[in-house]
Amino acid sequence: MVSINDVAKKAGVAKSTVSKVLNNYSLVSEETRLKVEKVVEELGYVPNSVAVSLSKKEFNRVGLIVDIRHNSEFVEEINMQHLTGAFEKAKEYRIEVVTFFSSQFEEMSYKEVTNFLKSQRINCLIIYNLSIENKNIYKIIEKQEFFCVLVDSPITNVRTSSVSIDHFQAQYDVAKKTFDENDYINNVLYIAGGAGGYITERRLEAMKKLQGEYHFELIIKYGDFNEYKARKITQKYASKINVVVCASDLMAIGAVFALTEMDLFRPVCGFDGIRLMGYTQIEMNTVKQDFNRKSKQAFDELKKLLNGETGRHVLIPYEVCKINYMDVIQK
Repeated sequence: MVSINDVAKKAGVAKSTVSKVLNNYSLVSEETRLKVEKVVEELGYVPNSVAVSLSKKEFNRVGLIVDIRHNSEFVEEINMQHLTGAFEKAKEYRIEVVTFFSSQFEEMSYKEVTNFLKSQRINCLIIYNLSIENKNIYKIIEKQEFFCVLVDSPITNVRTSSVSIDHFQAQYDVAKKTFDENDYINNVLYIAGGAGGYITERRLEAMKKLQGEYHFELIIKYGDFNEYKARKITQKYASKINVVVCASDLMAIGAVFALTEMDLFRPVCGFDGIRLMGYTQIEMNTVKQDFNRKSKQAFDELKKLLNGETGRHVLIPYEVCKINYMDVIQK
């Protein structure tokens, strides 16, 4: 087994310097840090705390990584459905799961993230709504140090699978249904999610295809899945448009109430199919996703990876519908 002394010797530095690099101390030059990190990777050095955990052979422990940054202002129904599905499948497969929030890893280096996860005896990850900002998570997927399943990000490799709906087709279908139910479509406001993400780009492609078919002016603004931002965007552009298409139900709710307060009628559609839509008592088209099923499918794909199968992308069905109050109240 490679020791810290081996790393220090090959890097030409003191053992204490290696320790400082591994613990992310600031009093180390960037040149020395890069040199030590390179040797650590070349030799495959594992810190003692991680090595002890690995030696216990307690594998197939799954880390669920959830991103809550865009939705912290309300009870997150989607994440709860995701987690419920994962917990049910974990129980079925008798595999232990540990839940993490992506924000826990924001201040860590790539090596610190991997060492932390390994110290928790985790060798499998299910990653929900991977953000473009999570560079270390992307690197983990690229390096294939863990078995991974991504929910709503279509990255695959030998040890990585992904599960999602067809976001292009779903956005196309819900917007087209809304257009066809209304006679006059010449200016459309599209309130997208976060800029630069895979899902956002695929849905934008769908809106541009519809623009070519219906010949309308398309105003694109980013609401970051935030109700308040969607509300402000709608207030600003309401007089210039006659349809509002939103990339989430929460933003659709913000948009429709802004229009109501302005005493304007504009068709609005959302995306996700959350229960909250039923409580608005304002009928809007949406894409209803089964997040529980999606999470269970992610666990099934993880099981396939553990059994030696190669990563793949799996599509889950969706439904374009309106959600009414009577559909969501508890019976």
